[in-house]
Amino acid sequence: MATSSGPQARSARTLGTVDAAAIGAAAMLGAGVFSVFAPAALGAGAWLPVAILIAGAVAYCNAVSSARLAARHPENGGTYVYGRERLGDLWGYLAGWSFVVGKIASCAAMALTFAAYTVPEYAKPVAVAAVVVLAAVNYRGVRRSTLVIKVLLLLVLAVLVAVFVTMLLSGRLAAVAQVDGLGPWPGSFGVLGAAGMIFFAFAGYARIATLGGQVRDPRVTIPRAITLSLGTVLALYLVIGTGLLIVLGRERLTTSHAPLVDAVQVAGFPLLVPFVIAGAALASLGALVPLLMGVSHVTAAMAADGHLPRPLAAMSERYGVPFRAEAVVAAIVIGLILVADLTGAIAFSAFGVLVYYAITNASALRLGPDENRPPLIVPVTGLVGCVVLATSLPLPAVVAGVLVLGAGAGLWWLRHHVLV
Repeated sequence: MATSSGPQARSARTLGTVDAAAIGAAAMLGAGVFSVFAPAALGAGAWLPVAILIAGAVAYCNAVSSARLAARHPENGGTYVYGRERLGDLWGYLAGWSFVVGKIASCAAMALTFAAYTVPEYAKPVAVAAVVVLAAVNYRGVRRSTLVIKVLLLLVLAVLVAVFVTMLLSGRLAAVAQVDGLGPWPGSFGVLGAAGMIFFAFAGYARIATLGGQVRDPRVTIPRAITLSLGTVLALYLVIGTGLLIVLGRERLTTSHAPLVDAVQVAGFPLLVPFVIAGAALASLGALVPLLMGVSHVTAAMAADGHLPRPLAAMSERYGVPFRAEAVVAAIVIGLILVADLTGAIAFSAFGVLVYYAITNASALRLGPDENRPPLIVPVTGLVGCVVLATSLPLPAVVAGVLVLGAGAGLWWLRHHVLV
């Protein structure tokens, strides 16, 4: 099929390993680290660290598959390109569809996280206002530079370090022996469902693979950047998640709307609350700006390819942005904010992203022996892991995800078999 990824592939290759790793780490340390541990602990309980490790292992397999595919297809688009080239038109389309619906839910989750930390009493109106304002900002064609991304990443890291230090100084981490064990086994669905939720926070490394047309020497840069960013973030998630579990306890963590704020308060450092709130706001909004932009551009690209209504491909002559796609995406995000809570948005986003990576791993299985394909166990584990985690998510999210995925497949079938 025709694709808009061709022109994108001619982008200037200016990003090095550190730049690409910063982009991936910034995406993974966006709203996820501030919001995902509470709903994940609800399913996993004290087994939360195990769920983090499972999510990290699946993410690693996906990262390796993504890196090998990106090296063979160094152009923007990610699995939207890989699926088409390796599996066929339908699978590339489904990858793009699952990316769009999953990331729309991510936008809602980020806006709700921003509201939960800043004005929890009016969470939904504030989240809606944030989407409206940032969509208007994106309409003017504003772009974040790599320098801005690095600055935001450093600020978020400073907040996480401060929270961890306060938890250490509280003395609770040293008193791990006082924690009443891991507690009862929450069941496979509890731990695996929690791992699926946590995977929502890891998914930012996809941003690196989709920058294939903009990095120098993608065969070397992309694998290094993914490994560096994913390894660092996994260590941070283990430290922060385990710390929150010990300091707040299982019950308080599962009911917390702003767990990092609660952690510094319980640790006895309430003066740091504004600092943590500011960090959460910067991380959430800093990730929401490019994500709204990215979903809009993928939507416009799919519209240009004929997979979505073609009017959505229209670009603003003045600002060079897909203004119709941005308006539609923002409207859908707002609708999701109004009908879903933060946990529901995270779970639905995780389903879409896991489907996206299942197609990534299936595409990696089609790499030939002369194409630097990964060891067979990697894409197989990634594919099976994505399917298992996706189907272990809360049942409402799975049902909604299957219905939306089915609707997308139905649209593809209509286009190719009826509207021809």
